[in-house]
Amino acid sequence: MALAVMLLDGASFHSACCRHKVLLSSLGPLLSHSKLYSSYRRPGAEPEKKLSWQNADFSLKKSIDHLKTHLSLLKKETQDYLKGPGGNPLSQHLLEQTRVLWQFRSQEDLNKWVLSSDVEIGGKSKVYIKLGGNNQAALLYGTLSTEVPRDGETKYSGYCSMRSRPEVGSFNRKKYYDWSNFNSLYLRVRGDGRPWMVNIYTDPYFSHQKDDLYSYFMFTRGGPYWEEITIPFSKFFLSSRGRVQDNQHPVWLDKASFLTLGFTIGDKVDGPFQLEIDFIGLLNDRAHKEKFAYEAYDKNTPV
Repeated sequence: MALAVMLLDGASFHSACCRHKVLLSSLGPLLSHSKLYSSYRRPGAEPEKKLSWQNADFSLKKSIDHLKTHLSLLKKETQDYLKGPGGNPLSQHLLEQTRVLWQFRSQEDLNKWVLSSDVEIGGKSKVYIKLGGNNQAALLYGTLSTEVPRDGETKYSGYCSMRSRPEVGSFNRKKYYDWSNFNSLYLRVRGDGRPWMVNIYTDPYFSHQKDDLYSYFMFTRGGPYWEEITIPFSKFFLSSRGRVQDNQHPVWLDKASFLTLGFTIGDKVDGPFQLEIDFIGLLNDRAHKEKFAYEAYDKNTPV
């Protein structure tokens, strides 16, 4: 009899847990600002005075507005899909030579990007972004410091980066960039002569490690004049956690494999830096015939 009671209690507890999981998944938008999903607290930070469930917003009106917003996004996505690739007619898509991905004309355009620096690991570099003169460009500026944190673990420091936010579709679905109709990245920038690293972040679903990214260098010449930089996708090399991989392969432009684009400065030179970006786009250079710039070989060649 006691065993039967224990089994019944276990089944009741299991069903309650399942209902709790279903409730959390359905109330995801309402709990986006809550602490239910993580109990981590940074060292030195004050503990939360409220319980985790007290930070949740159970407003029915916000839920209805959230549902309406996503339904309208789904409607627009369906219309664009029926119209053609990227919401354009097929004839226009095939003849497309250039495409502007990001341009910086308002604060809303700046909000599509995220800044980070070695402050996350205890460093002292600083990075900021604002609109440039006449609101016609983004001005990325700051100070680079290679001073290593005194934590006994970190050996290197001194980087700042700017990374685009992943594009999200209706009902918070991941959206991927389809660049299969182009072969080069096209930018209009004005720098101070310091080199930058251009990074394409891939989705772990199509790669072995979540830290895989494709990178290539962007050299600015400095001075008062703007410059237009073209970087073929065949030049991007694969790296993981800062290490260039032996097994190289080109960026899969015909697959939904990459999510975001980023810029990183880490040239080990202390001091101020700045980079103005007018726009970031794509170019189909008919004169560029190179498929991949690096040697590809079989590491397990049969004897």
